[in-house]
Amino acid sequence: MSVTLQPFKARLNKPGAQVEKTTIAETRTDRIFLIGIKIMLTVALIAVLIPLIYVVANSFSSASAVSGGRVFLWPVEPSLRAYREALSDPQILKGYYNSLIYAVGGTFISVTLTIAIAYPLSRKTFFGRNVIMSVLLFTMLFSGGLIPTYLVVQDLGLLNTRWAMVIPSAIGVWQVIIARTFFRSTIPDDLYEAAVLDGASDLRFLWSVVLPLSKPVIAVIALMYAIFQWNTYFDALVYLKDPGLYPLQIVLRNILILNSTTGSASDVAQQLERQQLANVLKYALIVISSLPVLLIYPFIARHFTKGVMVGAVKG
Repeated sequence: MSVTLQPFKARLNKPGAQVEKTTIAETRTDRIFLIGIKIMLTVALIAVLIPLIYVVANSFSSASAVSGGRVFLWPVEPSLRAYREALSDPQILKGYYNSLIYAVGGTFISVTLTIAIAYPLSRKTFFGRNVIMSVLLFTMLFSGGLIPTYLVVQDLGLLNTRWAMVIPSAIGVWQVIIARTFFRSTIPDDLYEAAVLDGASDLRFLWSVVLPLSKPVIAVIALMYAIFQWNTYFDALVYLKDPGLYPLQIVLRNILILNSTTGSASDVAQQLERQQLANVLKYALIVISSLPVLLIYPFIARHFTKGVMVGAVKG
């Protein structure tokens, strides 16, 4: 016995025809679970927002109000003096400039090298890819240590140069794994074979096909490298001796720990007491140093989520 679907199809093709949507009713357990998740996320949001608001409020308050502990979530005696002093300090401006160079240049170098390693490792025809991947994974578990690394940087002539901030930490194995997994699960072999039949070389295929299809994972690894380069200070502490090469994080460390400032900030500190000015400068510098990352992230957030899920789950 055969069953015809023509009457059903005819009803669907009628103008203004509507198809009933079936929804799965939430059980009581599901509702309780969702409410618990929302409460947890709300608590996490509050735990993150309160410190941020506290820092911003202190940075826009007067030095006396900050030193007196009278500021919590709203500026007291609003003032922009901390930002004026911070942005007029030549050491802070130089540190900001250096951090931008390290973050932009280091990210470009790191992303380029990561793709150059991850893409060949994702192709099944690449000879020895499993051995190379095993060696890379070995470096995640064991390293030479600080002193051998310092000696290598010294022998390469990178000490007290900008290259010391970007070359030793140029490649992250975790980023290589994410990129390799993304390439292996997203770029099919059939696409590569079709490009080869059209006469495309490996470099042409990588540039014209792979990279345009890999924007999500490129955004992920670029953001990871940029945040690492922007926040790093230990490499500068070890490899750099010239204050003119210090990144912003070293300058921030000197103010937060060593309580030292230069330029016009010291002139004002002589009048308003050095400690009071240093206290409010701490918060202003935290805001200034965090601003670039906060401005960049919203533009690549959608690529970040997609790239992490595809690069870390598939394959």
